[in-house]
Amino acid sequence: MDAATTGKKMQDLPPKGGYGPIQIERVKLRTILGAKSTMAIFLTTTVVGFYAYYENHKLVRRQQIEKRSARMALLPTLLAERDRAVLKQMRRNRDLEAELMKDVDRWEVGTYYGEPIFFLDDENQFRDPLYWEHFAHADPDYLLERTQRHLVT
Repeated sequence: MDAATTGKKMQDLPPKGGYGPIQIERVKLRTILGAKSTMAIFLTTTVVGFYAYYENHKLVRRQQIEKRSARMALLPTLLAERDRAVLKQMRRNRDLEAELMKDVDRWEVGTYYGEPIFFLDDENQFRDPLYWEHFAHADPDYLLERTQRHLVT
């Protein structure tokens, strides 16, 4: 500031007594853990981790076996319920066909003017209905909803 007020130019000089010594030697970092303690911690956490993994693996396997057993126990019941629902729907379809075609001459339910539609080996043999046959007399909106759900899943 003195130079600004007086208008004299002043040279920048080092501080009185000179600059301090330049540090060129290495600064050693403070060690928190030594090699032995680091290896001990590593081995301890590895052993504890493997033990925890083994115990968890046993638990997961037990749960998988239980889930698989439950699925296998329920599967026959679910298949029987599905077959029962299909048979009920086919009965409804047959009754609706009889009601719709009652005024048509020579019409027999399940045939095309007396000609069988399906040629089966045994007259009591069951043929799974096609998707469109199952919903033959359903509401078109319901059929669309079921078709989209069927295609997505």
